[in-house]
Amino acid sequence: MNAFSHGKGTGNVGDSGVEGFQRQMKIDATGWIGQKTFNTLCSARIPDGLPNAGQPLLDANACNLIAEAFEKFGGSDTPPPPPPPKSAAQVRLEKAITYLGYKESPPESNNTLFGSWYGVNYQPWCAIFCTYCDQLGGKPTNSFARGSRYAYVPYIVSDARNKKNGLSVPDTPKPGDLVCYDWGRDGTFDHVGFFENWAGSSPSSFTAIEGNTSTSNNSNGGEVMRRSRDTRNQATVFVRVAE
Repeated sequence: MNAFSHGKGTGNVGDSGVEGFQRQMKIDATGWIGQKTFNTLCSARIPDGLPNAGQPLLDANACNLIAEAFEKFGGSDTPPPPPPPKSAAQVRLEKAITYLGYKESPPESNNTLFGSWYGVNYQPWCAIFCTYCDQLGGKPTNSFARGSRYAYVPYIVSDARNKKNGLSVPDTPKPGDLVCYDWGRDGTFDHVGFFENWAGSSPSSFTAIEGNTSTSNNSNGGEVMRRSRDTRNQATVFVRVAE
């Protein structure tokens, strides 16, 4: 498809693609078929000096096929703008999702690749999992650091409330923000994951991607899972990480 649009780079006219045709016809050489290129293709003639000079460049069947494609897919004289770059929050959430279903081995050991990478293995690893995804997702932030920040959920909440290390408590979360849980509402936060989306019939319901959880043990369940949560069921603090 790229060769059709922009040519094969051989220098031969026959290998120049749509872009080469546009150059010859004095059209902006984008390689994209917009209205001007479409009209020119259907009306172009074989140039003098070539066999069948003066005859239509394309036969009726080819013109009809191009017209069908142009109507079906639309056309543009310029390529579409590139998608906006992804935020660090989006990237670490996407990284976390790739580990859905991952389990510590053996069960109840807290032995994981995340703990091994962090340098503190065989320990509860929900916060370590968040650090791993942030640092290895493709857009590492300065808030996390391998081996030092963060392996303990209360430190995340404390730093966010005090606006330390680029952490803060947002008015409303966005995908990829951290979400910290205090199951017993005793002031000590027990577990952390990544906020994914608001979901369900209640405005307080959401989904999160969490490490070291299970349906039988929220905070030390040994698996990376997508969990359905509700802010009414525990003390909940969302944490924003500076880009």
